[in-house]
Amino acid sequence: MKNLLKKWNQISLVKQIIVGLIIGITLALTIPKTAQPIVIFGSLFVGALKAVAPILVLFLVMSAIAQHKSGHQTNMKSIIVLYLLGTFLAGLFAVIASFIFPVSLKLGAGAGDVTAPGGVAEVLKTLLMNLVDNPVKAIYNANYIGILAWAVVLGFALRNVPDTTKTVLVNFSDAISKVVTWVIKFAPLGIMGLVFESITTNGLEALLGYGRLLTVLIGCMVFVALVINPIIVYAGIRKNPFPLVFQCLRESGITAFFTRSSAANIPVNMKLCEKLGLNRDTYSVSIPLGATINMAGAAVTISVLTLAAVHTLGIHVDIPTAIILSVLSAVCACGASGVAGGSLLLIPLACSLFGISSDVAMQVVGVGFIVGVLQDSCETALNSSTDVLFTATAEYRQRRKERKAFAVKKSA
Repeated sequence: MKNLLKKWNQISLVKQIIVGLIIGITLALTIPKTAQPIVIFGSLFVGALKAVAPILVLFLVMSAIAQHKSGHQTNMKSIIVLYLLGTFLAGLFAVIASFIFPVSLKLGAGAGDVTAPGGVAEVLKTLLMNLVDNPVKAIYNANYIGILAWAVVLGFALRNVPDTTKTVLVNFSDAISKVVTWVIKFAPLGIMGLVFESITTNGLEALLGYGRLLTVLIGCMVFVALVINPIIVYAGIRKNPFPLVFQCLRESGITAFFTRSSAANIPVNMKLCEKLGLNRDTYSVSIPLGATINMAGAAVTISVLTLAAVHTLGIHVDIPTAIILSVLSAVCACGASGVAGGSLLLIPLACSLFGISSDVAMQVVGVGFIVGVLQDSCETALNSSTDVLFTATAEYRQRRKERKAFAVKKSA
């Protein structure tokens, strides 16, 4: 048994997860009732990730800022620009794809007891109010905007404390990072339970009636992941972007697909950034921030489902309105994490641009909940993996500039 565990630990985490996937799918298709208890593994894994993530973010960001030396490069401006650019381009492509492959819906599905925000101002207000949330409440509710705000404020307040206090902060952040390592080791079991639950609970029959809609949604997300993002990365690092793109999709996207939670994937992304050799001062801030504002998948969802409602009702859309929808989708997507229900509940807001009533818009939200089994998984995988991708791109771009400047200086 000891030798077996030793050999298992020698296998890469990605391969271990693939094994867990295969076992979960096999059990769900062959003995779903007998194997039902393994669902607990998925719940425990997601619960552990969500539990450790808020504390991890608080201490990592606080420690990084408290020890930050003046003049030290963090690349945060570049990362934020990449986040916003990626989200806007995703929304723009989704609009274009929706015109090329128009989708009509059979409305009548109920959205349940959900309430959509009244406008962009309400979304932004929610986002701003989260900034000044009670710190204990922010940690309890996993409000990462609030956690980041308090971590930054406390970090600056602690910059002039004695080195012994700063060492304690570092020790705490290192200890929590170690806990994250332990949790991630159980990813294969967790993924096995999650995929088993997904197949046995939802099945695939309910999705067949929305095949065209899912094809457009997932097709757009795949195009963003494999075409738009690589172009953005190449523009930054000036070399083949696909090794980095595929590594982020493989080591971050797979986990995010099954957890369906950007917050739960923060510890996974932190570990991947460490593996890529990125600056801890940068990724300790950029990864939780990305889980809040880097929402390319959400922009795709809002654009595609809104235009599906437009096509269903036979509303004419001109080019300027389509561009406005792209911008609106990007802005709404950035605020999606601050709204209960995520990106789907921002669809009525986008529908209002075309004068579509809230009753009809909420029926579209109902359709979104039906296809959400796959849509939300793909959306989270795209969003979360791109957090690491753009953080790495910004740092590699800076390193390339520094090497170029050094070479010019040396030759002179």
